Amino acid sequence: MGLHEGLTAIVTGSASGIGKASAQRLLDEGANVLCVDLQTNDDLCHDHAFGLAIDVTEVDATETITATALEQFGSIDFLINNAGMVGGSSIETMDIEIWDRIMSVNLHAVFKLSKATIPYMKTSQRGRIINIGSVMSTLAGAAMGAYTSSKHAIAGLTKTLALELGEFGITANYIQPGAIVTGITQPAIDADPQFSEFWINKSPLKRLGQPEDIANAINFLLSKDASFITGHGLVVDGGVMRQA
Repeated sequence: MGLHEGLTAIVTGSASGIGKASAQRLLDEGANVLCVDLQTNDDLCHDHAFGLAIDVTEVDATETITATALEQFGSIDFLINNAGMVGGSSIETMDIEIWDRIMSVNLHAVFKLSKATIPYMKTSQRGRIINIGSVMSTLAGAAMGAYTSSKHAIAGLTKTLALELGEFGITANYIQPGAIVTGITQPAIDADPQFSEFWINKSPLKRLGQPEDIANAINFLLSKDASFITGHGLVVDGGVMRQA
């Protein structure tokens, strides 16, 4: 028996990186997983997986995702809001359309899907919401105003969810990844060797993070062992934030 046998998870941004690793880990632990992304991933072929190709910012996306999970598996126990994007520029030169797009993906979709799934989690024996923040949920970076603002907002949203849902036994937490090798960071890694060197040198562990590092943290927060942890931002950064 896996840790999540018979429970159902929705994982957004599941076609690659952290989302893919998390979906695979949950499948390995016996969960049913609705894998949501712009395109489905054929690598996640499993009797307990169902792929849904959809943009989480579409008008009817929330209803479609929720309805599909219920049609395929009959319940919703876990929500992992992983879909996200980076981009933008300085605040002074920021294109408002880029700002709005980043907020729509990183924040608004998280709010909408959390709101839509809460009624079903109330009937679960182990309701869990996990949102993917960033070390930028605590820190800030120049020319990353939209991304940083969205990830600070994820921290506030998650803490509010924890306060409001605790009486129903539902926990809500957020992960704060550091430099993780994913499709989002790979272009920067490929373009500039100093990008990797900088983050590796800042980490006491002297390596970049892998998607599986975040998937392992998510798997723990979904488990029974984490039932008394809520409203928490779990930093998974190889110790980067401990070094000035």
